[in-house]
Amino acid sequence: MKIWITRHGQTNLNLQKRMQGLSDMPLNATGEQQAAAVREKIGEVRFDAVYASPLIRARKTASIISGVPDEKIIKDKRIIEADFGRYEKRNYYLLGPRMFLYWLWPEVIPAPKTVETTASMRKRTTSFLQELEKKQYENVLIVCHGGIMRVLSGYLEDRPNGLKWRPKPKNCEVRVYESENGQHKTLASYK
Repeated sequence: MKIWITRHGQTNLNLQKRMQGLSDMPLNATGEQQAAAVREKIGEVRFDAVYASPLIRARKTASIISGVPDEKIIKDKRIIEADFGRYEKRNYYLLGPRMFLYWLWPEVIPAPKTVETTASMRKRTTSFLQELEKKQYENVLIVCHGGIMRVLSGYLEDRPNGLKWRPKPKNCEVRVYESENGQHKTLASYK
């Protein structure tokens, strides 16, 4: 099975460099163009299934890239973005040292109170991927968020800590993996 993972297109909160976890913000015009550009880059790939976070920015990106209408996209809360708690919608550069350092090095710095831990993110995404790997798809598209994409990639690259935290995924960056009998391989990347 080929697993295509992408981060949603740009929103106004992304443009303003603000933390965007569970806020349900739509794509802006640039975000829609980014998703359309991905569709063009990947060509005529047909997806057997399309999964997305239930947030509108992920669902719209999924629909543009796959050509599948929203009602046929499989929404799964396990691939929703991290909960940033009291840091939601704050400017990246005004988070304060605790949150700034956690989001920079979550392998070392513990999550501040009210913020979802990487352990929690790993638990829910591992459950999602292990369930997905039991299906008989040839190509599957997963549209999620920057933080969750780092955890999904960590699993599919068999990283010991389950994270591929750096570099930060760009809006509509695509990573393609192969999963066969519990073995994973990186196939391609589109930025």
